[in-house]
Amino acid sequence: MIQKPRLAATVILLRAAEPRGFEVFLTRRPEGMAFLGGMYCFPGGTLRTEDFSDAMLSRSAGMTPDQAQKIIGAEFAPRQALGLWIATIRELFEEAGILLAVNGAGERILSNTGLASRLTEKHSRLLGETLSFYSVLESEGLFCDLAALAHFSHWQTPAQVSMRFDTHFFLASLPADQSPLPTSSEVTQSVWLTPDAALRLFGKNELPMIFPTFASLRTLADFDSLERVFKEYCVGS
Repeated sequence: MIQKPRLAATVILLRAAEPRGFEVFLTRRPEGMAFLGGMYCFPGGTLRTEDFSDAMLSRSAGMTPDQAQKIIGAEFAPRQALGLWIATIRELFEEAGILLAVNGAGERILSNTGLASRLTEKHSRLLGETLSFYSVLESEGLFCDLAALAHFSHWQTPAQVSMRFDTHFFLASLPADQSPLPTSSEVTQSVWLTPDAALRLFGKNELPMIFPTFASLRTLADFDSLERVFKEYCVGS
């Protein structure tokens, strides 16, 4: 019996490189993980029902459910489609401590010392399951910045694989005032690499990854700047 794939979302986080070009954020999964154990990949995870709950939709800005459905496809209910954007932002915060959010005025957050300290504490509580992602946002008067993401690609695990995922990939730019955590409960190591450098390491068997990760890097290697990537995929900035 073919296993039905679970809906998932992942984010390719980018930042400008010196003296030119850009880098991609890659994380390595713990060896013992059932899926992608020991592999380098992008932050992401499974879509949860609470990602498209009334509460979470009320804590999101920058895109409507109908707009999300138009991009993702008519087979999705509008609110479920929007949930993929929300899941992407939640997973990025859980795995890397990066929060793509705006305040009530629609302004992207600036992580001053006080806010950064509070978010660090709330991130720990979120991982310890004593605080929900909704509560993190609500307590700080923040909203998921859905306009900071752009849909990039769509991959599905082959039918012969027992653990299957139907994953939508998104692009986002690293906020200038935030830095990702080097490790977390789901990350043993994290690295910033240009797409070309990552592909070279993969070719030397020094950066293990599955095909969708490789294909994403190969596509991005054709761009010479963040600006060109953003123009092609209309990433909000």
